[in-house]
Amino acid sequence: MSTVFLDWAAPQSCAAGAVFPVFMPFMGCPGRCIFCAQDAQTGGAEASLTQRLAVARAALARRADRGLPPVELAFYGGTFTALPAPAQEACLAFAAEAMRAGQAVAFRCSTRPDCLSAAKVRALRESGCGCIELGIQSFADAALDLARRGYGQAVAITACELVRAGGLRLGVQLLPGMPGVDRAVFLQDVQTALSVGANMLRFYPCLVLEGTALAEQWRAGRFAPWDLPVTLDALAEGWLLAHAGGVPVIRMGLAPEASLADAVLAGPVHPALGARVLARALLLAVRRACAQYAPGKPLRGLEIPHRCQGHFWGAGGELRSAWAGLGITQERLSCGQEGQIRLIW
Repeated sequence: MSTVFLDWAAPQSCAAGAVFPVFMPFMGCPGRCIFCAQDAQTGGAEASLTQRLAVARAALARRADRGLPPVELAFYGGTFTALPAPAQEACLAFAAEAMRAGQAVAFRCSTRPDCLSAAKVRALRESGCGCIELGIQSFADAALDLARRGYGQAVAITACELVRAGGLRLGVQLLPGMPGVDRAVFLQDVQTALSVGANMLRFYPCLVLEGTALAEQWRAGRFAPWDLPVTLDALAEGWLLAHAGGVPVIRMGLAPEASLADAVLAGPVHPALGARVLARALLLAVRRACAQYAPGKPLRGLEIPHRCQGHFWGAGGELRSAWAGLGITQERLSCGQEGQIRLIW
């Protein structure tokens, strides 16, 4: 009998506390990218910033009344560093108030790479910001041009370096399947994000949403989104790259919202997208180990961490035949030490 162990420890999320989002759809955005419909993505009913902050303030007070621990505030959905001065000051005052009250320990924000500078990073850090998430989408010049982002790879990389040099955690949001991004480009995007020091990644497979310029291209037959099988396989490879680098992928796919479901015209949507990707990533890792250590020899047993049980066989058992091809049936599967996978021949 021979045995091989694979590292399967979960990378740390680096969050300062439970993340508490405050959505600000399109606020501060200098333009509208061809794929973007933040109002649908965030369930964004029409509401002013003042109203949104008031709702968040009340929710934080309720958390405190229940004795829940402080959170990390997150200003999402817009371009935080390009907000008009009064709006940004209102957000910073709200964050400072929450931190003084012990309701928050820090805040994070999302912004565009071309709306960042060393001075802005320094000011955010001094105000209690612990993390900046950059809507990179892709590092590929051709893809950025097609998305009408208005900048190129050099600006995206410089922005990542500014965040890390400023002592803040760096989140990178990627949009696999957007125009100009095939599987190879996406995997290179993941590698680039890791090389510039990303502390966390988000994978948002590109969807065609009503009301976007991409919807017009799709209707005209000029764009076709990735189908679900391609998406699952590509994201599994991207997840494995991130895992090998010790970097967590903290989100795969947009959060489900009724307004989002109504807006999706085409693209890879599934309620268990993340779990299906994790299942494929595990299968791919084991398959590669088998090819490396015992090519052509079926496994006699496999031990996995307890946390993998829920997604191991895939949605509806879709991966059972693939596992059977490696020699793994229910009888040969067991749960072992957390943080590692054990292959037995």
